[in-house]
Amino acid sequence: MAISEFETKRIEKIVGQFVEKRRPKPEIRPKLDIGFRLTDQSFEIFEIRPQWNNPTEKMESPVAKATFVKNQREWKLFWMRADLKWHSYKPLPTTKSLEKILEEIDQDP
Repeated sequence: MAISEFETKRIEKIVGQFVEKRRPKPEIRPKLDIGFRLTDQSFEIFEIRPQWNNPTEKMESPVAKATFVKNQREWKLFWMRADLKWHSYKPLPTTKSLEKILEEIDQDP
């Protein structure tokens, strides 16, 4: 079940502000940047860097992913392990608050 357009705009705004505050200075961004994408009920935060063997191409490295479970009205937080699969983030597997998810990502314990 997809989230509403209103909820989508709210998530884009809040996560966008979160990412924007943490982006490096403009002169560093060609070598390291941070971005996010919203897909269905999930958003993903990732690093953007030039590929080591072809600096003209950019690569993305996942940082965190959160999915909104609408029928439970809660967020689930995930991190990517070395197996390249998303796994539940045990210190904060679920919460009702998007802001709490972002706070946990920011603290990165």
